Amino acid sequence: MTEPIRTCIGCRRRAGRDELWRLVRGEDGLVVDLSRTASGRGANIHPDPACWELAVRRRAIGRALRIEGVSEELVWAAADRAGLARRVGLGGERPRA
Repeated sequence: MTEPIRTCIGCRRRAGRDELWRLVRGEDGLVVDLSRTASGRGANIHPDPACWELAVRRRAIGRALRIEGVSEELVWAAADRAGLARRVGLGGERPRA
């Protein structure tokens, strides 16, 4: 059986489910669902700051999750809670275009 293929909402490349993080709308705003078990509409994104930047710039997160008014701060707060900077070796620094 083959692995499910998903599309990153940042770069739009297709990848296996295990290569992407799942984003969902949670009670605390935007949540990164690393266990992939949260209920509700989800969107997938690479754990790569460049993909997060593209998703913010294209407003893809709000559109994919059908949420109005997703701010850049909300997106980066979710990334920080999931440990994006630590996982990709940014040392706590967010990329800025």
